[in-house]
Amino acid sequence: MWRQTATVVFPGAGFREPVRESDLVAAEARLGRALQAELRQLLLESDGVIGHSHVDTVWSLDQIVEKNLLFWSDRTFAQLYMAFDALFFFGDNGGGDQFAFVQKPERPDIFVWEHESDSRRWVANGLQDYLSRSLRAGGDDWYQL
Repeated sequence: MWRQTATVVFPGAGFREPVRESDLVAAEARLGRALQAELRQLLLESDGVIGHSHVDTVWSLDQIVEKNLLFWSDRTFAQLYMAFDALFFFGDNGGGDQFAFVQKPERPDIFVWEHESDSRRWVANGLQDYLSRSLRAGGDDWYQL
């Protein structure tokens, strides 16, 4: 389903080998929280989605784990930015801005964190909407107002 969703919008979307269920369980244990159901299903079909200009529209499972652990625990980030505890990052635009599910309160909406201003704002209704918007032609700044 997720591969089809992506290729309908961008036939050139790239995919990797699927993640094993055991890898998802191990990742959730490292993170100390569950992955969103939609993201979990996507990863079981492909370990991430590669969009225009080879941008990791959806990161690999390893990237998801490493980047979230960094965002949640890095002391330098804590001094520079508002807390990231409520966000669950899973992709970027290739230029520094990151995309995340909101986990507190839990909801399917996706927000962008703009690294230059530390702003966080809504960009999509869920993962399917995010893929449709981010993979359309028009560049990696599709979410800009």
